[in-house]
Amino acid sequence: MRRLAFTSLALLVVSLLASGCGKQSNSVASDSPYYHGAQLFSDHCAGCHSLDVVGAQGSSTNVKNKERTDGPNFNQRKETKENVLYAIENGGFSGAIMPENILVGQDAQDVAAFLAHYSGSAASKTTLGLQQSTGGVTP
Repeated sequence: MRRLAFTSLALLVVSLLASGCGKQSNSVASDSPYYHGAQLFSDHCAGCHSLDVVGAQGSSTNVKNKERTDGPNFNQRKETKENVLYAIENGGFSGAIMPENILVGQDAQDVAAFLAHYSGSAASKTTLGLQQSTGGVTP
């Protein structure tokens, strides 16, 4: 009887933890031209990047807790389609962590269009102006 209770408790804990792990909420409408890019971003990019519109929380919010694999927070950083395609093809801008060609062809185009449209939603106007004057990259 005790063993059954322990097993039941263990299964309950595991199922509760699993239901919350990595759960993402994609708020892009399924009929949006950006939906496919949003899905691909969630599947391939959300582990290292943050973007609220798809529930991605892969970036560190505290510099003291930042890990090597934490990519840019796209709520704060506005990107152009061209810069996103460059990053996808070349493994980011440093080439240190992000795999090259993580997506290719139309999939890469769809993610680039999605990020160009939705990134930077929480960026200040000062940051956006600086990025526009430097070609989309925050120095």
